[in-house]
Amino acid sequence: MKYYIFLLSLFVSVLGFSQKSRIDFKSIEKNLKNSESQYNYDKLIFKYKGIPKSLDSIEAQYLYYGRNFEDNKLTTSDEDFKSMAEAFKNNNFEDCIRIGKILYGKDPTNLDVLLILLRAYDYKKDISNFTHHLAQLRLLADAIKSSGDGKSEKTAFQVNSVGDEYIFLNILNLGEGYTKSSKTVKDGIIDVWEKENNKIYIKVLYLDF
Repeated sequence: MKYYIFLLSLFVSVLGFSQKSRIDFKSIEKNLKNSESQYNYDKLIFKYKGIPKSLDSIEAQYLYYGRNFEDNKLTTSDEDFKSMAEAFKNNNFEDCIRIGKILYGKDPTNLDVLLILLRAYDYKKDISNFTHHLAQLRLLADAIKSSGDGKSEKTAFQVNSVGDEYIFLNILNLGEGYTKSSKTVKDGIIDVWEKENNKIYIKVLYLDF
């Protein structure tokens, strides 16, 4: 199994997801913290970790965008994440996976962690873990895809971070030749990726309720 095959399989999955639904961030925050809600975080994360394919599109959105309301989410600037990335860079996949499992336990919907874990499992030819985390990444990528159509500012794809934006751009197979322009809006930054007559709008969220 090669990384380009992984990206292709993920790309096909995302393209096949067409349902669009408006994201209500205040509702997401409220329901994730409500133990009685069907969208309670603990309930959703249990399904996500066990059988990610059992979650529907709304549940996927709650999980992905719910990271904005988590206090302990990881960033790529954290030392543990840097250690994981360095281990992968040095082909030390055992250490990479060991650290990755710990980070996954702390922040299971972190796309950067999932992506590096996937690549490490790919190199280790660990099909079981690779397939499981691939299903999780597909689910979260589908949540982004369902947030808009990327054709205008109002219907921009919405991502939680710049890192997620670049992962999503790879999934969309946007390669060389695109130029980026940016515009600050009330709740984030709109990036416009343009090549010839093709434009893709992506909003990087900065929520502050």
